[in-house]
Amino acid sequence: MGRGGIGRGLLAILVAAWLAMPAPALSGLIETNVFAVPGVEVDVTSSDAASAKNQALMDVQVKAFFVLVERLASREVAQQLRGMSPQEIAPFLKSLSIEKETSAPGRYIGTFTVRFLPSRIEQLLSVYGVHVPAAQADPIVVLPVLRNAAGSVLWEDNVWRKAWIDLRAEQSLVPVIVPLGDIEDAEAMTAEDALNGDPFKLEAIRRRYGASSVAVAVAEPDAGGGLHVVMSGDTRLGRLKINKVFTAEDGTEVSAAASAVARIHATLVATYKNSAAAMATSEASQDPFAPQAIAVAVPFASPTEWNGIRSRIISTPYVTGVDVSTLAGDGAVIRLTFTNSLPMLQENLQRAGLRLAQYGDSWVIQPM
Repeated sequence: MGRGGIGRGLLAILVAAWLAMPAPALSGLIETNVFAVPGVEVDVTSSDAASAKNQALMDVQVKAFFVLVERLASREVAQQLRGMSPQEIAPFLKSLSIEKETSAPGRYIGTFTVRFLPSRIEQLLSVYGVHVPAAQADPIVVLPVLRNAAGSVLWEDNVWRKAWIDLRAEQSLVPVIVPLGDIEDAEAMTAEDALNGDPFKLEAIRRRYGASSVAVAVAEPDAGGGLHVVMSGDTRLGRLKINKVFTAEDGTEVSAAASAVARIHATLVATYKNSAAAMATSEASQDPFAPQAIAVAVPFASPTEWNGIRSRIISTPYVTGVDVSTLAGDGAVIRLTFTNSLPMLQENLQRAGLRLAQYGDSWVIQPM
């Protein structure tokens, strides 16, 4: 088929997909589907603008198809499928959405979000022994800190932050969220806070983005032209603990950063694929992030002291609920709901200036 047009059958499929596309949100496209591929770019030149756009509609779904296969399966499986024609790929397509586009005489440039039919993709990949998890992993917020001779930066533009943004992994099997870096983020967290692992500020960032966990990824230029990466954080996939120098063939920090980010995320995805079935059948009691609740007595001398203690408890990392069971003039009994472990809760409360201790069969929280 020539570059100037598309066969009638394939064009009909693409038009149907085009009509099925959802209306974009005012704040930008937000996908929550592992079978969606955002940010697919095409640049097509043809005899006229209409022909160029028609060709772009074909090219973008082919390009997105192989991105998705490599993401859900592997690069090797994608290579085995390279012989598929656009006509063979088109039936897997569900819809297209334009993120941005420009056109000129004989040229079309566009960025699309491409969605595929889950059942057909799953059936195709099953032939290659690939099981696609039914859902994404819980999202992880990554705070990329770059350290160099000039200091440490978190929100400013730099090669390390850009590499994480360019990963575009919000809709992957293991979603990675890079904070916006707006005024609210900058006021809530500094590079030093991230490096020090401030639990309360990390918790504020986690809650703002609705993620299950936060990881701090620190990169520092290496003498060999690469990046020394130290990454840590507790996630539902386990504790992240990376301490490695990443390099690239061209010896540049930009390529080293891109390579490091891609390899780290690939490891997360592989871990999730391997554990997805086990996680789906595990009991809640075996999940360290499953909610737990205990009754706690909170003595106080005044309503002002009670409000202060309650505020500190609510803002403590991993605390998900504080329900008052009884309230008197000198104390309260609360139902304290939390995730992670009890020792971790005690440690975090201690950082907030509160002691959680057991006296006989009763738990008590008091200021230190």
